[in-house]
Amino acid sequence: MSRYVPARHYISFGVVAMALAGFSGFLALSWPQAAIPSILFLLTASAMLVLAFRPTIKVFDSHLEIAKRIVPWQDIRRVDKTGWISPLAVRLTFFDDETLLIVYPGEVDCCKHLLRTIRQMSSSALIDGIPYRQYWGEMLAPGDSKSLTPPRFRVLRPEDEEEVERLYFLLKTVGHIDTPNPGPRGSGPRTPGDES
Repeated sequence: MSRYVPARHYISFGVVAMALAGFSGFLALSWPQAAIPSILFLLTASAMLVLAFRPTIKVFDSHLEIAKRIVPWQDIRRVDKTGWISPLAVRLTFFDDETLLIVYPGEVDCCKHLLRTIRQMSSSALIDGIPYRQYWGEMLAPGDSKSLTPPRFRVLRPEDEEEVERLYFLLKTVGHIDTPNPGPRGSGPRTPGDES
């Protein structure tokens, strides 16, 4: 089991925003224009505190648990990522077309790990509209009409390829490559025609 708890910095951000809202509200008593930042800080503080107290997400081999809700992996038909990474927002669609928006306010690395785990465990789901096996790059079944062929990259220039082919043909005709190997005293390196 893996547990994903909200990051602690959301609490500190919320408390700081709340303090700034109070300070701006105090200034608004003598300067009414300060009420605008006070309201904005108050909204920011409430958003940060709501995120800070989100329920822990638990990942098991058979299901995903968010607070009291248990979501079996085989019930998930779509996993769609929104543009949010931290906090992470992922939309799950189930077999009965019910949707669930998961919001996880964690560190960026934890958010990426949770997203990857949800994608890996949802083996019967479309991942951002792509079938699971195709998304993860697995081979398609033999009956499938499409086949994934790996791309070919040119390693050598055409003139280098010609040189390699010429050397390979030369090697085939000679049959072996002898390295200069000092033999007994007075004998030189062997040549392809020498026999011992």
